[in-house]
Amino acid sequence: MSSTPRKRTLVFAAGFVASALALSGCAPASDDSADGDAKKIVVSTFPFGVEEFQEAIFDPFTEATGIEVEVETGSNADRLSKLQLADGDPGIDVMLISDYYAALGQEDDLFQDFDETDVPNLANIADFALEEGYVGPAYSYQLNGTLYNTDEVTAEEAADWEIYADPAYAGRVALPDISVTAGQLTVSGVGEAYGDGPYDIDTALETLGDWAPGVLQFYSSSTEVTNLLTQGEIVAADALSGFATNLVASGEPVGWTAPDEGRYMATNRAMIPTGAENVDGAYAFIDYLLSIEAQTASAEIVGDLPVNLEATIPSTIVDVVGDIATDPIAAGYSTLDPSELVSTRGEWVERFAREVTAG
Repeated sequence: MSSTPRKRTLVFAAGFVASALALSGCAPASDDSADGDAKKIVVSTFPFGVEEFQEAIFDPFTEATGIEVEVETGSNADRLSKLQLADGDPGIDVMLISDYYAALGQEDDLFQDFDETDVPNLANIADFALEEGYVGPAYSYQLNGTLYNTDEVTAEEAADWEIYADPAYAGRVALPDISVTAGQLTVSGVGEAYGDGPYDIDTALETLGDWAPGVLQFYSSSTEVTNLLTQGEIVAADALSGFATNLVASGEPVGWTAPDEGRYMATNRAMIPTGAENVDGAYAFIDYLLSIEAQTASAEIVGDLPVNLEATIPSTIVDVVGDIATDPIAAGYSTLDPSELVSTRGEWVERFAREVTAG
């Protein structure tokens, strides 16, 4: 089951007014009484798609508020490690990070809580983006399903987990390694479809181990799996929906479909590190990030699925996931409970390597 949506706090009119003034640029561009860096924030983010994110989010935010954005990039693991070593002086104000690593950071009290009085647009995003398991909201999400060659596989076949066990496709399918985002979603999907639920690791690994001889590759990057598909080496692979966006838009014979059962999604979170220097700037940035304007631009330019359900979803995304993007929960998707994953992660990764990919 997914974790429960975090209880929302009432927002007073003053909070809305203050936010509106800041985001409209009505606040003074400079303030002699303010700290020297009050008009700058440091945002730590993923190493990919930075130019697109700059166009969709960072530049418009600066234009609206006068707050400059300094960007630092790196992998989830590297950035979290740096934060763990910072000893309360993180040097960043906002960290954009995937859900599992956000949960890991929370275990060490590396992130601080905030609510609608700080970030009014928390009131305007989907409930699943406000799960109580996290102190920061989701600003985008990723759907797990099957990427497939439409010339050789039907959508119905691709939606059935049994495609990975079908002798007709032996050596022509791929699955993600558990180390990547789609990997845990796959393990949980198989646990749901064949066992007692998303955390039934024994059934999931036994099933995946049975499929392994017919799996050409357990991939570890989006480039790896999309190359296997476009070069004709595979006809199907479990993958995130975002992997299909450019392929479908370019006219490749590629489709993506949600599984019939075991539908899970991952989220990317906006977190404020404990000890952040410009917390007010961080609030303003996250509020902007969750706005209709920013969510629409991010969907159009970056390809992120929006959590503000009033955002406009571009045809490039609709062509891949259909109406799932308008309400993934209604379409049967769930998030995973971080409390079930953080304590077991090391053991599950080791078992996956031993029981699934070793052969």
